[in-house]
Amino acid sequence: MKRAILLLAVMFTVGIYAQDTEPKVEQVGKMEKVTYFHDNGTIAQTGHMLKGKLHGQWFMYNVEGKKIASGKYEDGIRQGKWMFWKGQELSEVDFVDNRIVAVKKWNNAEIVSTYK
Repeated sequence: MKRAILLLAVMFTVGIYAQDTEPKVEQVGKMEKVTYFHDNGTIAQTGHMLKGKLHGQWFMYNVEGKKIASGKYEDGIRQGKWMFWKGQELSEVDFVDNRIVAVKKWNNAEIVSTYK
């Protein structure tokens, strides 16, 4: 199960590089705010980069504009609690140094499974 969640997380991350639409980049202090778009023009991902690495809170959206994932990067490495939405199910994934250490699945505000 952890591998499936990790694969899903990697798909979202890799997906930002596979798009033909040019990203929007804005300088915000020492960081750059980056927004990637789906082919239909809706936002695919948005977050910040620091020294060329993903850094800070990131949000990912499907082509209809629904949020499908959010989490935090530190110097290009996933850290802390990430959330992945799929239909009525929410997966809460804890990362330490880019590795999954725990997964909780929620459905209608009830925990349906936990993996550590």
